[in-house]
Amino acid sequence: MAVKFPIFMDAQSTTPVDPRVLAAMLPYFTERFGHPASRTHPYGWDAERAVERAREQIARLIGARDPREIVFTSGGTESINLALKGVADAYRDRGDHIVTTVIEQRAGLDVARRLERQGLRVTYVPVGPDGLVDPAAIRAALTDRTILLSVMFANNEIGTIQAIAALGRLAKDRGILFHTDATQAVGKIPVDVEAMGVDLLSATAHLVYGPKGVGTLYVRGKDPRVRLQPLIDGGGHERGLRAGTIPVPLAVGFGLAAELCGQAMAEEGLRLARLRNRLQELILSAVEDAQLNGHPEHRLPHGLNLSFAHVEGESVLLGLNREAALASGSACTSATLEPSYVVAALGASAERAHSSVRFSLHRFTTEEEVEHVGRRTVEVVRRLREMSPLCEPARKPPG
Repeated sequence: MAVKFPIFMDAQSTTPVDPRVLAAMLPYFTERFGHPASRTHPYGWDAERAVERAREQIARLIGARDPREIVFTSGGTESINLALKGVADAYRDRGDHIVTTVIEQRAGLDVARRLERQGLRVTYVPVGPDGLVDPAAIRAALTDRTILLSVMFANNEIGTIQAIAALGRLAKDRGILFHTDATQAVGKIPVDVEAMGVDLLSATAHLVYGPKGVGTLYVRGKDPRVRLQPLIDGGGHERGLRAGTIPVPLAVGFGLAAELCGQAMAEEGLRLARLRNRLQELILSAVEDAQLNGHPEHRLPHGLNLSFAHVEGESVLLGLNREAALASGSACTSATLEPSYVVAALGASAERAHSSVRFSLHRFTTEEEVEHVGRRTVEVVRRLREMSPLCEPARKPPG
């Protein structure tokens, strides 16, 4: 099979819409265009049925017992904002302390910092060298003023999967609400809010082969019933938690994407893990001083994060950007390259954090693409090292 360029291996940033999802969405842009809150005519009834079916499909994927616990939002970022800010506002009479981790995605960390500026106290629990947070460290951080524990299900850079069920039990024992940012986990690995004791869960469609612009927040309806203050007022939509017209085509797309993931997850996960492991073997067997970031086993099946000593991650991307779409752990802020804060949180040196590259596969990734990217990554890293003065001491014989 001929390889088409550029090869997309940045699926932890977004995924292509599955053609079946697109086909399901299209009628709701044209002939089935009703408003789901218009309950006086068939157009509205049809739209409402479509939205409720999508709610059921998403609820089934995450193990929610009541589809009404699924609240539609504009995406994962809004869902995280609604969870953290909504709890902070609704439970101020019970406490003023939130516990989270240092490797949450920017949406979680930025919200936490805003809440700190508003007078709340936030504890950022560190992780180990493998990217896992110790439940004992979480337990030690909780106080009688803690109202929320928020821990990312699977990390967006290194793919590390946290012990969510253990953290859910811990929060339940202490009577603290538990939120998880599951944007990277939903549809990729089993998620069960009931079995895992999750009270709030953020998800987004564009990471499960659905459209951009729609996400959900699972809000537990009982045992306990979670109260939230809305971010957006006006109209009482979504049980009063999120005002605004639901984008019916996008909701339909998210629903079907969730259903398809539920059907394919087990087989798809095994296939992607096999391809990921092949990619890892291709690179690590041929490149010295390369290192896996994150836990070798407790990680997403489709993700691989590597650091290459003596080269910049951004330089590797530039060397491959005509052939492959990848991501670096470095972020460009005000024209200054900053090392990955996630890799740095593992106790890594600034050099290692600067040299990280994230490879993430998806439903449509082929073996030919993996072989090509693996081979070319080795070639690019070797060429960069030959050009780099940082490699001179490594190349010189001892003595």
